Formats: sequence, structure tokens, C-alpha cells
Amino acid sequence: MRSVDEHRAEAPDTVRCMVITVSDTRTEATDTGGQLLQSLLTENGYQVIDYTIVKDSYVGIRELLHDAVERPEVEAILLTGGTGIAPQDVTFEAVQSLLTKELPGFGEIFRFLSFTEDIGSAAIMSRAIAGTIGGTAVFSMPGSRGAVKLAMERIIIPELGHVMREIYKK
Repeated sequence: MRSVDEHRAEAPDTVRCMVITVSDTRTEATDTGGQLLQSLLTENGYQVIDYTIVKDSYVGIRELLHDAVERPEVEAILLTGGTGIAPQDVTFEAVQSLLTKELPGFGEIFRFLSFTEDIGSAAIMSRAIAGTIGGTAVFSMPGSRGAVKLAMERIIIPELGHVMREIYKK
């Protein structure tokens, strides 16, 4: 057995997740990316323990993340939205400013998959980012349903338990 397979076998069966949609315009009724994210998590055995929408505000996103990582029941935070290059898109900066450890491979693989499977060269404008804030895993992806589906199905769902195993490893 390969070590990565061993690690996955040792991973927790479920992870308690908080879902955050970053948007100045979406509501719970119109947040199709956040709804899909929650559905994919629960369909794959993960727990969604909280969901909220926050305005695309550097200070607001940072405060919400800071509060979330202080909650012992939150093991992973998944953000969707605000990752583009428009002036108001500040999710990347807010998340990056708090990371203890960055997982650059997440953004790299997400952009590669986006390029090859979905949007072509427009993938350069995606600023997906992941890492840890202390003992909490954080994944930030674009807000479109296609981006959420891609990130969740191809990267996050297969590796979330493994990521948590590594965070909790003594």
C-alpha cells in the first residue's frame, strides 16, 4: 500500500465544515454556488455545521474567519466567491493574510483543471487559495456553480479527510 493510501485510510470519516459565500448581491435563495457546495459536502459524508453570506469586504471576511477558527466545532472552512480580479474581489487577500500554512497546490491544480476542462485561458484570473489557519483547513474557490463543482469533486472531496489527518497528526 502506498503511503498516501495509508494516510487516506487513517483520515477521519467526516469533517465538520463551515460554508461561507462572499458576495455583495447573493442571498440564500440566489446563492447557487453555496447551495451546491453544501449539497456536495453532505452527499459525501461531511457535515455542514454553519453557512453564512458575507459582503466582499476585507475586514468583514477576516473577522468572520477569525471568529470561525475560534469555534472548536469548525474543522474546515470553505469559501466561495470574491476570488476574481475586480477591485471589490478581496477574498484572496483576506484569506491569505490569515493563513498559517498555504497549500499552493490547491490553486495551481484548480487553475490547471479550469484551463483544461472548463474555461481555457480565463483560468489565469482565478485566485483560488487554500491552507490552514492554526488547526483549521481553509479552501477558497470562485463562486460559480461550475467552479464549485470542479473544486469540490476533483480536489476537496477526495482530499479533505486526508488534509485533516495531516493537521491532526502529532
